[in-house]
Amino acid sequence: MNDLSKTRVCAVVVTFNRKKLLAECLRALQEQLRPVDVILVVDNASTDGTGEMLRAEFPGVEVLALKKNGGGAGGFYAGMKHAFEAGFDWIWLMDDDGKPAPDCLQLLLEAASESSEMPGVVLPVQQDNLGRFYGINIGKRGVAGEIVECGKVERGAYLFTFVGPLISRAVVERVGLPIKEFFIWLDDFEYALRIQKMGAPMLAVPQAHFFHDPGGIVKEVYFLGRRSVRAQQPAWKIYYGARNGLYIITRAHFTPREITPFFLNEFKLLLGDLIYESERWPRMRMRLRGIRDGLSGRLGKRH
Repeated sequence: MNDLSKTRVCAVVVTFNRKKLLAECLRALQEQLRPVDVILVVDNASTDGTGEMLRAEFPGVEVLALKKNGGGAGGFYAGMKHAFEAGFDWIWLMDDDGKPAPDCLQLLLEAASESSEMPGVVLPVQQDNLGRFYGINIGKRGVAGEIVECGKVERGAYLFTFVGPLISRAVVERVGLPIKEFFIWLDDFEYALRIQKMGAPMLAVPQAHFFHDPGGIVKEVYFLGRRSVRAQQPAWKIYYGARNGLYIITRAHFTPREITPFFLNEFKLLLGDLIYESERWPRMRMRLRGIRDGLSGRLGKRH
């Protein structure tokens, strides 16, 4: 058992030009059965009136207004740094398009309190608008559904996204902050890998739900009679996925056997761009640029 009766939690919400979704997220945070000690909104230089909305509707929320849009990675870096330097015991991370269930924080802290060893990360399960569970992986395998079906708190070496993880101060002290230069995509994956290597205990809490629809447009395609699904992302985002993914695997001591599937997958995606996409050449150029910059270690905002 761990005494968390005096623990202080800061919720860090990163936002950019989505004030309606942000307001829904903040209301969900204000309705937590175990109150959040401080709600910190990291405003990534929004231009849609987010600042005015926050001042008018959420005067009790702390705002960290960035001078320029640092992407999700830059926002989480700034928010975690701010919360850590303010002395919080736990940092609760989320995007503006997610909503924790009213008992989410309470259940996460209860799981940490009842654990035989103080965890470094406590994870809720994400649930989309169709009721499907996701957001917790072991390697490539999604295990959120299995954890919910099992019905008990599970310990494991998980990979996770920045949608609801509760991260302890001790973890930040040891592994540092996310790589802000990633701009978007895979900053959370890289951070989870660092925590895995550190060996910090991670708990997954099946009853703690975080409502989050990953969104995006997908389309079905067929090649040689086989069906597959392609996510429709703008070309500039494809660059960051390829670059950051390659940066991670070439610097995280992956074996050649583990690296090979990444290149095979990128080749398949390039082929898919050529065959199925109307903007095939911009997409292929951005993917190839991402591979080049990932190999050379060229990070930062590049679109």
